[in-house]
Amino acid sequence: MGLTPEEKHRIYEEEKARIEAREKIEQEKLTGPTGTRTGLSPNVAGLLCYVGVWVSGIIFLILEPENRFVRFHAVQSIIVFGSLTVAGALLRLIPVVGVAFATVVGILGFVVWVTMMVKASNGEWYKLPLAGDVAEKAAAPSGVTGESSGPQPSEPGAEPAAAPALTAAADSGKRTEERAHRHVRSRNARIVGYAFAIAWSIALLIFFNFFNQYVAYYHSETVGGATVWTRYPFFTGDVNLWLPILTTTLIVNIVGHIILLVRDPYIWREAVHIITNVFALWTVASLLSIFPFDFGVIPGPDAADATYVGVKIFLIFLSVGIGIALLVRVIRLIVNIARGTTGYENHI
Repeated sequence: MGLTPEEKHRIYEEEKARIEAREKIEQEKLTGPTGTRTGLSPNVAGLLCYVGVWVSGIIFLILEPENRFVRFHAVQSIIVFGSLTVAGALLRLIPVVGVAFATVVGILGFVVWVTMMVKASNGEWYKLPLAGDVAEKAAAPSGVTGESSGPQPSEPGAEPAAAPALTAAADSGKRTEERAHRHVRSRNARIVGYAFAIAWSIALLIFFNFFNQYVAYYHSETVGGATVWTRYPFFTGDVNLWLPILTTTLIVNIVGHIILLVRDPYIWREAVHIITNVFALWTVASLLSIFPFDFGVIPGPDAADATYVGVKIFLIFLSVGIGIALLVRVIRLIVNIARGTTGYENHI
């Protein structure tokens, strides 16, 4: 005897409630409360715990007193990157080999930094050796782990076989859930990209304003059995005409991506990218126009001339590439606005 429509509906609702309850339990085992005091999703807050290394870890440890997932990543960020910062500073005090060891620590720290931002943005309770155990104890009661097996399939024979109508409804619900998951993954990937853009812009801002003299030709010679390195900078004094333009561009890029970290509707994101592309084009074109380089410090006129031509060609191609990317973004945004397809669901 077949199931009545009422029985089919009841079975569907019971199965749906059972799966949702299991998912809620697993989520609470992983993150504790699903919300955060900051109003951010736990994934975003966990990512931001690493963006500013141990500094942002301290900030989120203070701001988030309840969510175990966020507190775990905040504590782990403080322990790991605080230790790496201290280790790097101490290693630099060692004569001769100290800088080399500090550089290795810096590279290791960068790899860990990237890895942890990706793991946190994906909602993973990823424990690093030693630091992860300490962070877990500080952030959550014993017995709580970050491994979530997810909803388990029901045992054979546990539920009546679904009728075709029930199966269709379940398939529709599954497709909706998959679309929602794709949207979340898309948002997480964008957040990682925004964080990298901010970090990269800060690094460039510091380097070109304070260490541009290290863009140079290096020559070594042996004096009294010791190797002495001489640095011949490529930048001339005219670089001071270009630095304010670069600094403005990088600050605009940082501010724009910070805004997108908090909220990034499709139109906002495209507008920020168009603005930053305009500033990037201005910066590269200005560098090409001012051209504050002196490659005469390179031994051999042929090598100096080749470097001069190569840099000129590179900057020209870079300007053209940025210009094309800018034009494509503007046209695509206009078309999408005209079509009314300005939501991320239309682009994933």
